[in-house]
Amino acid sequence: MKILFIAPIPPPVTGQSLAVKVIYDELEKEHQVEVINLNKESFKSGLNSLKRLNQVAGILKAVWRQRKNNDIIYFAISESFAGNMKDLVIYLICFKSLRQTIIHMLGGAGMKRILESRGIQFRLNNYFINRLGGIIVEGNTQFKMFSKIISPEKIHVVPNFAEDFLFVSESEIEEKFSCVNPITILYLSNLIYGKGYLELVDAYLGLRDEQKEKIRIVFVGGFESDNFKSEFLQKINGSEGLEYHGLFISGNEKKKLYLKSHVFCLPTYYPFEGQPISILEAYATGCVVITTNHSGIPDVFTNGTNGFEVEKGSADSIREILLKIIEKPEQLLPMAISNRKTALEKYRTSIYSDSLIRVFERISPIKF
Repeated sequence: MKILFIAPIPPPVTGQSLAVKVIYDELEKEHQVEVINLNKESFKSGLNSLKRLNQVAGILKAVWRQRKNNDIIYFAISESFAGNMKDLVIYLICFKSLRQTIIHMLGGAGMKRILESRGIQFRLNNYFINRLGGIIVEGNTQFKMFSKIISPEKIHVVPNFAEDFLFVSESEIEEKFSCVNPITILYLSNLIYGKGYLELVDAYLGLRDEQKEKIRIVFVGGFESDNFKSEFLQKINGSEGLEYHGLFISGNEKKKLYLKSHVFCLPTYYPFEGQPISILEAYATGCVVITTNHSGIPDVFTNGTNGFEVEKGSADSIREILLKIIEKPEQLLPMAISNRKTALEKYRTSIYSDSLIRVFERISPIKF
C-alpha cells in the first residue's frame, strides 16, 4: 500500500514528532511510505521567518507533486493561525483524495479557538473536514470539539503513550520513594511561553529557606532564543534547589532522570497544548504529576488520583501544592504506583500503534 505521510519527523524531538514517529516506524515495516516532513528547527508556532516561509512553500510543492495515486494520506495538522492556513491549502491540493485522507490532531487548544470562531477560517475548515475519511484525536476533549462539524463515526480516539523502555518496576518506584528528602521535582518540556516553567521557579523562590531545603527542581528543555535562556539562568542563579540540565535528554538518560524524580510538574497553559506525552512518561516511571486543567490533560489526569491540579499561570497555586507535598510526602508513593499501573493498562506504544492501524484499515479503499 502506498501512503503519503505528511507530518513532522524528528529532529527536533517534540511530543508531536515523537507520536508521529511511532506510527511511521510501524507503517514502514509493511508499506510504501512517502514522507513530507513538516518539522522545523524553531519551537515557535506559525510562519515566523523568511526561512520558514520558504520551507512551507517547499512543503506545498511536495504535496502537489505527490498528491496522486496514494491509497491513504496521513496528515498531522497544525493549530496555529498560520499553520492552519497552510493546512487549508494542503486540503485544497488533495481535494480529490480527501475521502482517503486521515488527519491527526496532536494538540487541540489552538484548533478549538479556530473551530469556535465561526468566521471564514472556521467555514473553510468545516468545508474540508466534512469531506475527510477520518480524524484521529487524543481524547474526548478533542472528540467533542470535532463532533460539532463532522460525523462522530469518523472520529477515532487514540490516546498517546509512553515508550516501552521507560516503564519501571514497582520495586524501583518503592526504592526511589524510600528517600524523599529532598523531594525531587522534574520539569521536562520546552521552556517557552505558557508552559508554566517561570511560575514553577517563582513558586520555589517564594518558599522559606527551610522549605526550600526539602525540594529540588530539575529543568530540562529548549528555549525559543538565547536571550530567554540567559534570563532563565540568571533567575535561578544562586538557588541550590533549582537546576537546569540542558536542552534535551533521551534514552536511558531520560529514564534515569525520571527514576530520580518523585514528582513531575507541567503547569501548562500553552496555547497549542494537547495531551502531553511527558505526563504519560511520568506515569510509566512512577512519578506523581502536578499539572493544570488545560486542553487534553483532563482526559488523562484526575486531580487527587494522578497528582495535584494547579491554577493556570499561578505561582501561588503551585507553591500551595509544594507545601502540601513536603508536609505529607507519604501520600506520594501510592499515587506513583497507581500511575504506573494506569500507564501499563492504557498508554503503551503497542496500544497506540494497533489503534491507529485499525483506523487506517477502516479508511483504506483496498485491503490493508
